[in-house]
Amino acid sequence: MAGDASAAGVENAPAGPATVAVWDPVVRLFHWTVVAGCLLNLFVLEDRPHEVVGYIVAAALTIRVVWGFIGTRYARFADFVPGPRRLTAYLAALVRGREPRTLGHNPAGAVMMLLLMGLLAAVSLTGWMMSLDAFWGEDWLEELHEGIANAILVLALLHAGAALFESWRHRENLVWSMVTGRKRA
Repeated sequence: MAGDASAAGVENAPAGPATVAVWDPVVRLFHWTVVAGCLLNLFVLEDRPHEVVGYIVAAALTIRVVWGFIGTRYARFADFVPGPRRLTAYLAALVRGREPRTLGHNPAGAVMMLLLMGLLAAVSLTGWMMSLDAFWGEDWLEELHEGIANAILVLALLHAGAALFESWRHRENLVWSMVTGRKRA
């Protein structure tokens, strides 16, 4: 058998770092659908195309919430939603520069994800409400919808900055792991 590997040149292949599957296709598709949808709706689209993309993001959110209960290990809420003690301990370690590396969401990232998912649900709901006769032309609803969208933008920027910081701190490309689904073991 060893001769077969040698003949194929396998033994001469450089050994790279071992990786493990973390982000499954549903999680990655949800993530990038939301990124694209939010960017399009915040900066490019108006009127009917804006609504269609909003419904696509709302559908992706619905699928992700269901997947949070029935999906793969790192996709499940039970795997990453922290309690107050775990979150406090993680934040204290983060402030000291000694936060542990995690394969899935770290406790702060989990809270950010839950906040963003809640805001996505709220922006989807207010967007849908604006299409109803009962709320047609209501300025307060449009202002609320825009305010929630702006909060999503601010938190998404904070999320991206934190991912870059964590990538630097733990010497691994977290953005790329959301593309490939794999992280260093």
